[in-house]
This record gives sequence, C-alpha cells and structure tokens, in this order.
Amino acid sequence: MEYMSKPAKDKDYAPSAAEKRYKRSILIQSSIRFVVCLILSIICLLPLYIILINSTRANSDIIVNGLSVLPSDYFIENLKELNNPEAANGMYTSAYNIFYGYLNSLIVSLGATACAVFFSGLTAYGLTVYDFKLKKAATTFILCVMMVPMQVVSTGFLEFMIQIKLQDSYIPLIIPAIAAPAVVFFMLQYMKSSFPLEIVEAARIDGSGEFMTFLRIALPILKPAFAVQAIFQFVANWNNYYTQSMILLSNDIRMKTMPMMVSAIMSIDTVVDYGVKYMAVLLSILPIIVIYLCLSKFIVKGVALGAVKG
Repeated sequence: MEYMSKPAKDKDYAPSAAEKRYKRSILIQSSIRFVVCLILSIICLLPLYIILINSTRANSDIIVNGLSVLPSDYFIENLKELNNPEAANGMYTSAYNIFYGYLNSLIVSLGATACAVFFSGLTAYGLTVYDFKLKKAATTFILCVMMVPMQVVSTGFLEFMIQIKLQDSYIPLIIPAIAAPAVVFFMLQYMKSSFPLEIVEAARIDGSGEFMTFLRIALPILKPAFAVQAIFQFVANWNNYYTQSMILLSNDIRMKTMPMMVSAIMSIDTVVDYGVKYMAVLLSILPIIVIYLCLSKFIVKGVALGAVKG
C-alpha cells in the first residue's frame, strides 16, 4: 500500500527579492507604529508621573531642584499637611476634605453615569428596532444637539435652576445627563454592527414585552458598549468642574465636589506649598486611574466593536 508523503522542505530555498522587500516594508511599518505609540504613551503618562513624583517631595525641594525623576520620602508629610487643621492657618482643611470630596463626586458621577448610559441605550434601541416616519429626523436632531457646547446654554440653564430653586443641589448635575447625544450616537453605531433584530422578533413571538425585551435581551448583548460608555461618562462627570461650580454656589465644604476642592487648593496663593497641591491633585485623579486600570479591557473591546459597521 502506497502512502502519500508530505513534500520535504527545501533547505536551500531562498526568498525572492520581492519577498525581502515585502518583509522589510512590514518591519518598517511595524517599527513606525511602535515608535508612534510609544511617544503617545509617554506624552499621556508623563504628566501623571510628574504629579506622582512631586506629591512625594517637599515644597523646598520642588522650588530649588525643579523636576525630578525619582520619588522622595515626603509623601506622608504632604498627606498630613493637607488634612492638618493648623496648617496654613486652616486654609487647606477649609477648602479640602477628602471624605466629602469623594462622597459628593461619587454621588454625582455615578448618578449621572447611570442616567446617561441607561437612557441613551434605550434611545438607541428604539431608533434601531422601530421604524417610524420621523426616525431619520430624530437621529439628525440628536446629532445636531451633540454639536452644541454646554457653555452656550449655561446662562439660561443656571437661571432656570435658580427659578425652580435647584441651585446648591445635585439634581441638576444628575438628571440632565439623561440627554447624552454622544452616548446615543455611539450606541447606534454599536447596535448597527452587532445587534441582531431577529432576536427581538423572536422575543415578541414568545410574548415578551418591549421594555422587558430591552432589559433581558438587549442589555446583555450591549454589555461591552454600556461598559465603555460608563467609564467615559464617569470620568467626564468626575472632572466636570464647570457645571458643578456653576450649580453648587454655597461655600459649605460639605456640598463641594473633588474638582471644586482641588480648584480651591490651587487658588490659595498666600501660602504656597507645591507638595501639598500635587497631593491634592493626585488624590482627585486616583479613583479615575484605578477604575481605568480595572476596566481597560472593556474600553478596548467596546471601542473596537462599536467602530465597525455591519
């Protein structure tokens, strides 16, 4: 019985000139991409590294020596100074309280993020699943609203909040997040690429209600998109100093958010302690860094899937 043998590898095989040029071009392109990504990573991470290093240094060291690439041993002292009622005549503790800052920022950020992500997903679901006459007009209107910056309507928004007596309240910082056109746009692109409409029809045949279909079927499928937008919205609302300072007019530190406290620390010019100021900035961005490191895989997956159209 004869068996077919695999062709032996030609040990004397030499790649052609065209193959060599192709491999060389691939190597050059990969090297260029690596260098560009490395430069961008350094640009993004360098400010964070400087903040971290300077938060461990004494004020005199920062003033005399400027930048440093190595940490110092003044981290605990800066942290104690920031929370010391007797330091700088009590200016730091009157402007900065880490407990109230974290608590208030978490309330605003988590509430606004939940409203933005859930209702934007519900809106995108309706625009994708249902067919009605004004569907294109509604989508166009949402995209037009996305191009209107908050600064344009801030005066009217503040006057309206004062008229209905909602200044110094977290409600204007949470409820308006329901209207998040950028999140709706992302959800629409994601659903066009990875949401099967047939599964909705099957659910209707089985007797599932429209809202329950969204909760039980659409939400699990849209989990990567919800995750990535939740991260982006949380970061945006955590850092939203402009709207928070516009609505929270009281001087009561128990009402202030973390960005407002950091701004207050930075505005203290009678006693300049750069180590304490860097410590305040570090504490304000620490939750964002932790959340990003824990959920970065959802960002990559969600952006990749949402950027591809079916």
